Amino acid sequence: MQQYHPLIDPYNRRIRSLRISVTNRCNLNCIYCHHEGEPAHAQSEIGRDTIISLVHAALDHDVRRIKFTGGEPLLRSDLADIIGELPRLDEISVTTNGTLLPKYACDLASAGLHRVNISLDTLHPERYRMITGSDMLDTVLDGVHAAADAGLTPIKLNMVLLNGINDDEIWDLIEFTRSYRDVILQIIELLDFAGICEPVDMDAVEDTLRARASRIITRSLHRRRKYLISGAEVELVRPIDNSEFCAHCNRLRVTSDGKLKGCLLSNENLVDISHASEEEMHALLEKAVAMRKPYYSSDG
Repeated sequence: MQQYHPLIDPYNRRIRSLRISVTNRCNLNCIYCHHEGEPAHAQSEIGRDTIISLVHAALDHDVRRIKFTGGEPLLRSDLADIIGELPRLDEISVTTNGTLLPKYACDLASAGLHRVNISLDTLHPERYRMITGSDMLDTVLDGVHAAADAGLTPIKLNMVLLNGINDDEIWDLIEFTRSYRDVILQIIELLDFAGICEPVDMDAVEDTLRARASRIITRSLHRRRKYLISGAEVELVRPIDNSEFCAHCNRLRVTSDGKLKGCLLSNENLVDISHASEEEMHALLEKAVAMRKPYYSSDG
């Protein structure tokens, strides 16, 4: 049997996970959506066989973590079937807006899904409507309950921080998080491609979290800090102008039209895998990783 080497890029970053956009369709219209770095105008869905072949090939290179994203990945009617056909991995997760979790959480857990990230930027219905163009906040909250009941934990709640819109709700979301077991709040710096609002002072946010934390843990991934505050777990995600974030990036992205993508913020050096066999995937993975470069670097 052929032996394959780990995937290590020219900056000595080892690829340990794939982030696969299974569709660019979505049932919400969030004002900050970056469409996973893809053009938003055309609908596309990566083929089921392509996904399964890719994951099998990536596993040969010791990639053991898969995250499915969109658009809204739960709009894929065959998502549970895809998950059920994957090889044994350390983690299979989904990032979702949560609106379809009340319907599908149990089926996804039964298929082999380990956990979910759920977008939850606000607890106020009128703000949720303004951010997402939808009145489905109660459904999303039901989705959090459904995911917890199905054992899709630890659940990560993704709060994109929007200046003048929801930045006064940090402590409300922390309190909401505290009401669950195995739920983590991720406060995420806005990638503001559309000029939505002035940037939040993330240093001030981090100073406040640090002052109130009983313990601070630094994760190996991106050197991200986790703040333990009165029984709640809070992570701060800061990708903007962050060379440390890029230096520890171990994820290769896959677009919904079947291309390997080295970086969210760059559409250079895409590698088409949409018609590749599992055998061909190995060389294509190696090619994509060899062209990776950090978007932000310490030398500017």
